[in-house]
Amino acid sequence: MDTQKSPYELIGGSQKVDELVDRFYDLMALEESFAELRAMHSQDLSNSREKLKLFLSGWLGGPDIYSPQYGHPRLRARHLPFKIGLKERNQWLACMFQAMEECGITGELGAKLEESFFNTADWMRNQPN
Repeated sequence: MDTQKSPYELIGGSQKVDELVDRFYDLMALEESFAELRAMHSQDLSNSREKLKLFLSGWLGGPDIYSPQYGHPRLRARHLPFKIGLKERNQWLACMFQAMEECGITGELGAKLEESFFNTADWMRNQPN
């Protein structure tokens, strides 16, 4: 029997996912260094917060609660209307990494998640620079 825990379990489940996503969007709204990233989102961030919470639950190995509500995530397709280059990717990553640190998601698990977030964010790029 496999007793290895998922990243979802290791970070603290839904409560920690909620904390992480809320901090991510709070930072995006507050920090001037994330202004371009914030401008890509609607004025009301509640829908974005909810969808990211649902998505991250499954992405981190927890319950798949995004797909039953919204279908397959189709991340690249859903983000094609937005210009995502190196600057946007880097702002998203910096915001997420800061949120992770402030939420206590550090150490080996934090490093593994940072690598996974980088790979996903880089794959989302649809602009050369």
